Amino acid sequence: MKKYIVVLSVLLTMSGVVCAQTTDLARIEYTYFPQDQSENSFARFRTFVNVPIKLSEDGYLIPGFEYRNINLKLRDELPFPTDNERFQSFTPSLGYTNKMKNDWRYAAKVGLKIASDFEGDASSDDYIYEGAVYFIKDKTGPDEKNPSMKPWRLILGLAYSTTAGRPFPLPIINYYREFHPDWSFSAGIPKSNIKYKLNEKSALQAFVTLDGFFANIRNNVNVAPQGIGENISMTTVLSGLGYEYEFVDHLLFYVYFGHTIVNDIRLRDGNGDDVYTINDQNNFYGRTGIKVKI
Repeated sequence: MKKYIVVLSVLLTMSGVVCAQTTDLARIEYTYFPQDQSENSFARFRTFVNVPIKLSEDGYLIPGFEYRNINLKLRDELPFPTDNERFQSFTPSLGYTNKMKNDWRYAAKVGLKIASDFEGDASSDDYIYEGAVYFIKDKTGPDEKNPSMKPWRLILGLAYSTTAGRPFPLPIINYYREFHPDWSFSAGIPKSNIKYKLNEKSALQAFVTLDGFFANIRNNVNVAPQGIGENISMTTVLSGLGYEYEFVDHLLFYVYFGHTIVNDIRLRDGNGDDVYTINDQNNFYGRTGIKVKI
């Protein structure tokens, strides 16, 4: 189970680097997790923007920035002080993409995440380095040679993050296909879904996705006799239903509701070993926001 949680944590951090898996240019989002059988709760405000800059006919430089503000309210009786409940992350990034032959496109992105409670002196542990490279086969546009072909897209890649201190990249694969004028599905990491278009403005979807956060604790927490908590992480696997509504072209409102399949909030030491599990009970959650899509 521990290895399973570590891999999920790495994938969560990497998902912020995946420029090829999303067509979102900007997003403002709020997420809330009440914790079952607990007085604790998790709330997150998230916003990001990506700005494509055209360098050539098919080449784009994509600077971006993401900000997350997390309020982890700990009201249960715990064997360590819970004075600080606010964690933040700032992630500037830079990506580049260009076309290849036979409808393939490559993309690469690097990012530097600063994630901490920002209590006390700055530490090198606040910094997380991220990087990814992807190859995309995109057949979602009109095909004059085969007009009856169902639109599809395949993404293959490798991504790396220093979050868990593992010296190897992890593979990423994502496959999207429209199998009916009103139906499509996507299978991969960090999200898989099946979507039904209600009309030209709105759509419903069922999904399974990863979520969570990771942050350094500057003033380490002594959890006797288990050890010293040097960082905190939340790793979740979610399933649920979502609704999207397009106000105007490319501007969408969305709301998601569901239940966790895996819900893991814990303190870890500098080696990535577990020190204390704060909560692992599955629970309901909600997420809503506005996004700008290509």
